[in-house]
Amino acid sequence: MNNELLEQSVQCPYCWETINVLVDTSDADQSYIEDCQVCCRPIVFEISQDMAGYCQVIVKSEDD
Repeated sequence: MNNELLEQSVQCPYCWETINVLVDTSDADQSYIEDCQVCCRPIVFEISQDMAGYCQVIVKSEDD
């Protein structure tokens, strides 16, 4: 996969606001924490790649 940033809209698992984030797709299987732009709580991002090569972004709270 190329080194590129993918803009994704995700819903914060705390305040339920939709936020836009940039996801680095250069590493297909990764996990990291980024604070919500609205409520500032830590969101866990899990990035994976499906069999067709499409990037999948899953967000959850630290408690999940």
